Amino acid sequence: MRVVITGATGNVGTSLIEALSDEPEVEAILGLARRLPEWQPAKTTWAQLDIGADELEHHLRGADVVVHLAWIFQPTHDHLETWRTNVLGSIRVFDAVVAAGVPALVHASSVGAYAPGPQERPVDETWPTHALPHAAYGREKSYLERVLDAFELAHPEIRVVRMRPGFIFKRQAADEQRRLFAGPLLPNWLVRPGLVPVVPDLPGLRFQALHSSDAAEAYRLAILRPVRGPFNLAADPVVDAHTLGELLGARPVKVPVWPVRTAVAAAWKLHLVPASPTLVDLALSLPVMDTARARNELGWSPAYSALDAMRELLDGMREGAGMSTPPLDPRTGGKLRWRELVTGIGQRSTPPSEVP
Repeated sequence: MRVVITGATGNVGTSLIEALSDEPEVEAILGLARRLPEWQPAKTTWAQLDIGADELEHHLRGADVVVHLAWIFQPTHDHLETWRTNVLGSIRVFDAVVAAGVPALVHASSVGAYAPGPQERPVDETWPTHALPHAAYGREKSYLERVLDAFELAHPEIRVVRMRPGFIFKRQAADEQRRLFAGPLLPNWLVRPGLVPVVPDLPGLRFQALHSSDAAEAYRLAILRPVRGPFNLAADPVVDAHTLGELLGARPVKVPVWPVRTAVAAAWKLHLVPASPTLVDLALSLPVMDTARARNELGWSPAYSALDAMRELLDGMREGAGMSTPPLDPRTGGKLRWRELVTGIGQRSTPPSEVP
């Protein structure tokens, strides 16, 4: 079996390559990425390309499965640029799958694609995928769900799987996630337990998480097994303010949303943080997902709890952990994070390692 992975050098891509490298049924892996890594895992070759601009079809020819992970979160100040890559680039991947005659497509959707859900119960994969329209991440993920609805009707011969995971963490991706969401002004030492006295207990603050290796295992199973359709992915427990307080040694304090959102909005407008206030809105609107279908039909069961995954994130941030791919390499931000600073913190999408 030959597997092609877009966005192969990121958080989930690296974990998936590690899982497939040990899989006897997989003979060859082609990793596609905007920047080539130093990392050279078994069975894997690399090709450098931009899914939004470069020719894709010849890279996909002969593949048994294409796993589409490529996604950019920045620049949050330019929604048109993220739309070009995330939406138009994804559509180019889907079209190339058809043109190359690939029989299976596994697409990385997200809990962020879902419409706000009920407080009293988890939702399964039939819940509407209509995220808050003013939040770019949710809007883009939801739009691609509609694109894939039409794609499946037009191409019933292609097996399409949609993964809808919660927040995905691992130690080696901690510095990348700090760059994408907190920015260069967050000191690593600040995430040490006991240094943050309180955690805001916001209305709607609850989310699901899982370890990157568990997400990769779900993708591995979807590659090998004749399944179709969407799968919710998350580990227990659901994370809320009290859980965060235990992790950080902090006391949950109930506060309304508006002062927190106002502070994030001000910091974002001043280019002090890359995460936009609409991401706060989206995070507070997420439903809790029922993962029974993944467990029953994929045979998937997470090896790590949500707390294990979050502890790895916090440990990795304190340690400046990473690995030798451009998105995950702690050196990507430059000494004293100067490359992050000169990109305008959420203003430009130029990869930090390519900033002159």
